[in-house]
Amino acid sequence: METNKLNPDFYTYRVTWSQEDEEFVATCAEFPSLSWLEPSQEAALTGIRSLAAEVIRDLVESGEPVPEPLSLKAYSGNFMVRSTPFIHRKLATEAAEAGVSLNRLVNSKLMGG
Repeated sequence: METNKLNPDFYTYRVTWSQEDEEFVATCAEFPSLSWLEPSQEAALTGIRSLAAEVIRDLVESGEPVPEPLSLKAYSGNFMVRSTPFIHRKLATEAAEAGVSLNRLVNSKLMGG
């Protein structure tokens, strides 16, 4: 098993403010059921990283698969999106009017442009 896969430093973390809890909540994308609440962002991040490390150890000890960190996955740059014929036509028309390919238009939209 790849060592980096077992290193919690390579996983994807997010810390956001929870108005409901009135604390910062930290999550890990590769372990969506995990979260950690703390009054400070730094403590929340430290907590979720420690929890992820503990879960990784438990998975290894029990012989269960450990999720691969998103940062270590290889991505092809290609993915399929299913749409309706109406949306496909609308996007193709918009691309033609802008003088760009449909691929370039969709990439721009995906990036928030």
